[in-house]
Amino acid sequence: MTVTQKAKRLVTAFAAFACCALVAVALTGCQQEQRKEDVQLQVFAANSLSKAMEEAQQAYIEDGHSNVSFADTQYKASGELNEMLSAGSYADLLISASKGSMDTAIKEGYVDEGTHVDLFKNDLVMVSKEGSGLSDVTLEDIAAGKYSICVGDDSVPAGNYAAQSLSTVGVYTPAGDDAGKTGKEISGKGGSYGSDYKVVTDTSVGNVCKHAQSGDVDIAFVYTSDVYRFGGVEIVGTVPGDTHKNIVYPGAITKDCKNVDATKEFLDWCMNSEKAQSIWQKWGFELA
Repeated sequence: MTVTQKAKRLVTAFAAFACCALVAVALTGCQQEQRKEDVQLQVFAANSLSKAMEEAQQAYIEDGHSNVSFADTQYKASGELNEMLSAGSYADLLISASKGSMDTAIKEGYVDEGTHVDLFKNDLVMVSKEGSGLSDVTLEDIAAGKYSICVGDDSVPAGNYAAQSLSTVGVYTPAGDDAGKTGKEISGKGGSYGSDYKVVTDTSVGNVCKHAQSGDVDIAFVYTSDVYRFGGVEIVGTVPGDTHKNIVYPGAITKDCKNVDATKEFLDWCMNSEKAQSIWQKWGFELA
């Protein structure tokens, strides 16, 4: 082999090496560009969503979103979540347990109305301590004064729905703009329960369920999903759906959200992922 031929081969080899190196650098650059930045989402969610949302968030991270983490999600009564936003608490996403609470959040400018979606549906039921022996309890039984009951207070959507239903049998008396109306026509706020009835109120649907669980009251008005969240209670009666407003969980991205794209992606996964749907069903929720 001549010197000239050797030189040509060296040049060719060097050119090939340089080309490979450039390709490797380009691929590395693309991978770096495609890698998503780490983001932490703050979710404010209705108390009744706690177990389901905790599982959903973990599943979301494992489902190709390792760059996402969730701050300490706040699970509280929907009215209390609005109060927290009003006081300046930060959240990326708000999920309420009633249309009324979300309407308030929209009116007060806490959330971006254009991002509002209805996420889940639920049902209202009557539960008692497991093994109580009660069954087929009706609203008319409550009106007859047969049982002590626990319901959520004005800040708790489940309590508002219960008040709407109980107004149809005279246990709850609406006031203000709701005076003279019953059922779906009222907000379930601001009225009162008759003094002849043994009624305990509490500040979250979880606490309401615990009153039945401990036997403090005979009957508690809670969501179907709460039976899945708490042990020690059983459904002893269903509340007719035509006696209260539809139980829908709306969600919306907050006006102050700093992670809009990541929050939208999480919302989309919650509504469309098969993994997410199986989680909601497991905990007693239906997609709206």
